[in-house]
Amino acid sequence: MLHYEISGSGKTVLVLLHGFMESTEVWYDMLPELEKNFTVLRIDLPGHGKSPSNDKTISMESMATAVRNTLEKLKIYSFHLLGHSMGGYVSLSYAERYPGTLKSLTLFFSSPLPDSEDKKNIRHKSLQIIKEDFKKYIALGIPNLFNPNEKEKLDSKIELAKEIALKTPIKGALASVKGMLERTDKREVLENIHLKVLIISGRLDLAVNTFEMIKSLPENPNIKIYTLDCGHNGHWEKPTICTEIIKTELIS
Repeated sequence: MLHYEISGSGKTVLVLLHGFMESTEVWYDMLPELEKNFTVLRIDLPGHGKSPSNDKTISMESMATAVRNTLEKLKIYSFHLLGHSMGGYVSLSYAERYPGTLKSLTLFFSSPLPDSEDKKNIRHKSLQIIKEDFKKYIALGIPNLFNPNEKEKLDSKIELAKEIALKTPIKGALASVKGMLERTDKREVLENIHLKVLIISGRLDLAVNTFEMIKSLPENPNIKIYTLDCGHNGHWEKPTICTEIIKTELIS
């Protein structure tokens, strides 16, 4: 069973899945408002936070299965699912396998597209850097996930992101990168799903090609797109706006 934290008093459950080298800690800026409207379940994905994993490769599908097992043990069978970055990849795999349990699906600075060849090359290089100098990998990589025009303003959040990333077991980081390399195209999931799909993205996101991703989305009326003036980490850069969007779109 994965490590989790539950808070809030809402009748509807909102499940939050963090991204690569993140944990349940990343949601704190959004949590106070979300707790007023939802019962919020934050989960540490395998190999992250307090959820260990001994696998050499942690696929998005295996993560989705681990999330499913945790939810079943908690007797949660109907909920909104939101995933940030890698958590969005896991959410898509979850929606593909267990769509009947979902009330909605939110891709939070994430994408249904598989890695491009350039992105795969970057991930292969990152495997070696993580092995050689994990602290350097974090120190150089984390700032690039934030709005490049507001790095001084966001300095405290960047440092917090580094602190959380450093808590990630190196084995978990390596196994997750290998899992992301294996990702397949999940646009068909969005084409076939009949739930509300919410896309929250950043114009200055260097980890996700936001405009390419949006162009690739099916033109289904159940898909709603928001693009914000921020980088890859809306939960730290634009927590108030992100929270308001989630509340407006998911509270019926």
